[in-house]
Amino acid sequence: MKRALAGLAAVTAMTLTACGGSADPLSNASTTTGTPAPAGTITVGSANFPESTLLAEIYALALEDKGVTVNRKLNIGSRETYYPGLQDGSIDLIPEYTGVLLNHVSAAAGATESEAVYTALQSALPPELTVLEKSAAENKDAVVVTRATADERGLKSIADLAKSDDVVFGGPPEFQQRPDGIPGLQEKYGLKIKEYKSLDVGGPLTVDALKTGAVTAADLFTTDPAIEANDFVVLEDPEANFAAQNVVPLINKSKATPEVTEVLNAISAKLTTETLIELNSKLNAPDKPDAAKVAREWLTSVGL
Repeated sequence: MKRALAGLAAVTAMTLTACGGSADPLSNASTTTGTPAPAGTITVGSANFPESTLLAEIYALALEDKGVTVNRKLNIGSRETYYPGLQDGSIDLIPEYTGVLLNHVSAAAGATESEAVYTALQSALPPELTVLEKSAAENKDAVVVTRATADERGLKSIADLAKSDDVVFGGPPEFQQRPDGIPGLQEKYGLKIKEYKSLDVGGPLTVDALKTGAVTAADLFTTDPAIEANDFVVLEDPEANFAAQNVVPLINKSKATPEVTEVLNAISAKLTTETLIELNSKLNAPDKPDAAKVAREWLTSVGL
């Protein structure tokens, strides 16, 4: 099992390297700094997981359709990597998630409900950045186990998992330090971690580790089609360790012109959680379509 997981790790590492991602959240830091784009150009970035890339392409294509010049910096890495680029102006726009972004800029904010998180986020951002209208679409981090593990251990919530002292947890490297990652789970539930395995951002490594039993539980996104496809169980989060995570455009204020704002708000108005699940399923189709193709098809289907 370990040999199989190691082999898959090597393949995934090669894939991430090819698309500009990395298991190391800081390894691509140099891609987030540089000269800001001219006033009439918007540099659109994304994190290093498929849904973020897809949303970035939706933003980019819709803006280009309105005559805006767009540069793309996709698959940059984790928030810890790309956020400095937003601050120095080398990235102008990126799809974000309200709760985790709030934790990043103000870990002590404490808000968990959708509207409260959004309001707190607007106040917590630095003056050069702003968020536009949030969408109804929500993609939350979740603690996920296999159906067999849930049945064997009687797991319905994270609190149930915390009764075990042999938990091997899998997830992206940054989840081990983020306030709503392992530290939050330990603080709110007393979760005991025997071992943490640094894998990928809700990708094939994490899914395979769950399926093969290499990890007891893992961090996956709630819009990941692999959850339903593999009959995984999302553990309830009664202590709201994971705040509301609505998709929202995070943008440099100087680039948020009325035209740009109108385009991005129109996208947010159309996005739902069901949309994200459907689009992620398309991205995971056997032919692995390009994110830009899936983005274009969706924009056309909703009249944008």
